[in-house]
Amino acid sequence: MKNAYQKAGVNVEAGYEVVDRIKKHAKRTEHLGVMGGLGGFGGAFDLSTLDVKEPVLISGTDGVGTKLMLAIEADKHDTIGIDCVAMCVNDILAAGAEPLYFLDYLATGKTNPEQVEQIVAGVAEGCHQGNMALIGGETAEMPDMYADADYDLAGFAVGVAEKSQLLAPEKVKNGDILIGLPSSGIHSNGYSLVRKIFFKDNDFSLTDTLPELGGKTLGEALLEPTRIYVESVLPLIKESLINGISHVTGGGFVENLPRMLPENLAVEINKGTWEIPAIFSVMKEQGDLKEAEMYEIFNMGIGMVLAVSPEKVSEVKTKLAERNEVYFEIGQVVEKEQEAILFNEVEK
Repeated sequence: MKNAYQKAGVNVEAGYEVVDRIKKHAKRTEHLGVMGGLGGFGGAFDLSTLDVKEPVLISGTDGVGTKLMLAIEADKHDTIGIDCVAMCVNDILAAGAEPLYFLDYLATGKTNPEQVEQIVAGVAEGCHQGNMALIGGETAEMPDMYADADYDLAGFAVGVAEKSQLLAPEKVKNGDILIGLPSSGIHSNGYSLVRKIFFKDNDFSLTDTLPELGGKTLGEALLEPTRIYVESVLPLIKESLINGISHVTGGGFVENLPRMLPENLAVEINKGTWEIPAIFSVMKEQGDLKEAEMYEIFNMGIGMVLAVSPEKVSEVKTKLAERNEVYFEIGQVVEKEQEAILFNEVEK
């Protein structure tokens, strides 16, 4: 017999099943300092286990945005959690922090334990890539707020940094070289426009195969998970080889690169110094977008930009290569005259 809560549309038993299903995924992310396991009222982390003299905690929160709508339409839920973690962890990495732990929040119209397990498995995979622990979260069943098949996903990450290693704008200097690390595609920003281009203004399907995409379906290209840069970048931070980092998210180059700069400096970007993934060219053509708009909205194939002192560039490139990280020298920091970001055309 249904109880009163079930009659209101909330399946408590499904919620219990979800907890049982996700425990094994959280176990993959065990990390020094984690206290207890899933199921309590709060997640605990013992900071005394860390070898940090002047610890500063850095936190970040984000979601996946309307990219979720494509995951729901494609019935593919095992990578969207990676996106959620990436959007949070790359932000705190940009501040100079080592990721410690993550919590997720999943709201759905109707709890489907198998689907929730796929989502949280992706969250756990993202935590694994970011070398951080999944120490808790919440799955909320909200009938009438969401349709049965719909859900929203957000997360919260915490990292730690030595006070002396925080990446503040004043550390970036005139003449610093900009090293760009490639994105895996669109990442998780601009999807309201992406959906408009492909599915409102044009009659594409997620299953369409476009020759420009090298055999991938449009769905595969659009749901490519966001890259997590911890493994490549954190060692450089700990060795004080980086002066500043920009995580290229919503607002593209134009909004995000100036965020790592002091007021008196600008960045000069040499277009043509890296390969732009085909999905951006397809969007530009199908959406009839100006090139300037593309750089104001999307990452254009560069997911993270490092500002490096000229005398340290060679060492940074060597260490990135040792980790099999592809990199591009895409520009430099210059004195600011009017604009905070300048673009040069460079022949390939």
